[in-house]
Amino acid sequence: MLRHLGLSLLVPLLFAPGMAQALDEPWNPRVGDALTGPRAPLPKDWVGLRSIAPETEILVMAGHADSQGLKGSGTPGEAVGRLGAPPMRAGITDELYWNILTARAVVEAGRRRGLAIRYYEPPFFSIADGGNPNTNWSVGQRHGIQGGYAMEIHYDAYGPDGRGSGVIPALTRPFNTIDESLAREFGAYPWAYRGGLGGPRRGITLLEIGKLEGRLEQALRDPASRDQTLEVIANRVVDALQQGLKPQLERVGNAVPAPGPRASSGGE
Repeated sequence: MLRHLGLSLLVPLLFAPGMAQALDEPWNPRVGDALTGPRAPLPKDWVGLRSIAPETEILVMAGHADSQGLKGSGTPGEAVGRLGAPPMRAGITDELYWNILTARAVVEAGRRRGLAIRYYEPPFFSIADGGNPNTNWSVGQRHGIQGGYAMEIHYDAYGPDGRGSGVIPALTRPFNTIDESLAREFGAYPWAYRGGLGGPRRGITLLEIGKLEGRLEQALRDPASRDQTLEVIANRVVDALQQGLKPQLERVGNAVPAPGPRASSGGE
């Protein structure tokens, strides 16, 4: 009863007149992002300097879309993991559920604005072989090798296990202006976070939207605010993508050289 009451009170608070404008204001580190919460309090030790051609195709994927029931299936979110709410969809974590909806919303918003952008989802939610050609890792790696920009959408763990919003850049290419633009909008993780995650080691940038808890998760779960919440998040992502694709003087180099990929130790 209290949880339902909390959701009903959230909608007028989050989307009251003037709130949409507040969501577009620059991030204030003293209060955190208006919707997505605090940014990861970790040092940014890289700079994205390599310019990206405006026609570069962007591949957007939902994080953990092929690892359900396996190691690295994503966070259940605070509502399920701590408050006892039912999952949004049986058989998958709530993170994957919101990863999918957010990734699709990003692609739809990007296409409306004329970006070369597409969405990929594996044919199965559980693929035990990380080298299978249908996994996010394999498809994203091929896309990067062919000159595209590959990214995965994620939501971070709730509570002390989560860090917050931020971008984890791909490690198999120079850090670029899209990476940098996403970092300005959402914050950044160190380039070798947790020793280098499986996606970045395969040329895939990871974007943590925010910790799946509190105000953000409530706004996503409430049908009255869900669509607008996804729209706000998607537009922030697309704004950053467009900014990163603007023609710029070519500047080669990085604050930290990107290492080659390491062998995977399993789903991440």
